[in-house]
Amino acid sequence: MAETIASGTVDPANWTCPAPLRHEQVVVAGHGGGGALSAELVEQVFTPAYGNETLAALGDSAAVTLGGARLAFSTDAYVVRPLFFPGGSIGDLAVNGTVNDLAMSGARPAFLSCAFILEEGVGLRTVGAVADAIGAAARAAGVTVATGDTKVVEAGHGDGVYVTTSGVGLIPDGVDIRPGRAAPGDVVIVSGPIGMHGVAVLSVREGLEFGVEVASDTAPLAGLVEAMLRVTPDLHVLRDPTRGGLAAALNEIARASGTGVRLTESGIPVPDAVANACGFLGLDPLYVANEGRLVAFVPPAHADAVLEAMRAHPQGAGAVVIGRCVPDHPGMVVAATGLGGTRVVDMPLGEQLPRIC
Repeated sequence: MAETIASGTVDPANWTCPAPLRHEQVVVAGHGGGGALSAELVEQVFTPAYGNETLAALGDSAAVTLGGARLAFSTDAYVVRPLFFPGGSIGDLAVNGTVNDLAMSGARPAFLSCAFILEEGVGLRTVGAVADAIGAAARAAGVTVATGDTKVVEAGHGDGVYVTTSGVGLIPDGVDIRPGRAAPGDVVIVSGPIGMHGVAVLSVREGLEFGVEVASDTAPLAGLVEAMLRVTPDLHVLRDPTRGGLAAALNEIARASGTGVRLTESGIPVPDAVANACGFLGLDPLYVANEGRLVAFVPPAHADAVLEAMRAHPQGAGAVVIGRCVPDHPGMVVAATGLGGTRVVDMPLGEQLPRIC
């Protein structure tokens, strides 16, 4: 290659990068990855088109008032491939993902809608298994699937089964949880080991073996949030780090609040199997999706008690402090490394692992 370049037959100026370009005028896979491209799509296309203050908050769920009640309202679509994977399925994700989005506003989830888009030719047994998983997950989360819809597309125009769920829940009085409330001094807590869902899906989709099975962490988090709120209603921010992983969630919070986040890299809980898989594949666990974890920004006066309450709950048994919110480098996330240095943890451009939720 060096000789070819030296001879002038190849012009490096004409090389192209395979990553999606930020000025691309068509939709690319990265637009659905929960990173910078997703944010640009929302900010440049959807937010101007819909134009309202409720949407502009861009939380995991919208906080609205109806008849004097404060409600959280959220919707999400699920296109994961394969439909079933270690630890869960598209059915579990469709319930837990929406329930968790509601819980990140401090709401008590109550009702879900569920819409199926089925590809012509998919087995009814498969559809039934997904529906059964949705029913079981809804019962476990304490919510009711109250309404739904079904559409069928021609063979070759879908991927078996897609599911969309929407949900509503009640926000208790005195609770105001949103990204803009993060403040210097806040203690950053993650509820357990990260990266398990993304690696679990990848392992079965690509037929990879890592020496030990990694199961998805998909689970409802509303009960954990209720336990935290019993300690104090003054939780500043909650976020479930799904697409784009912990890195995307923290960057969104830092930018929304105009504060900096400083992590201790050695304190971030990454299971050995996830670390080994990511090392083998050249991935950063901070960018790998989770489906049963939350990150919390808690005022320092309440941090120890909230952490204790989290560890007493099954979904928070592995909770640890991973950093703090700081006045330095506003809008930026950095991590102190084990070598004594500091690295920037930037917003991902797209998604390392497509089709994981």
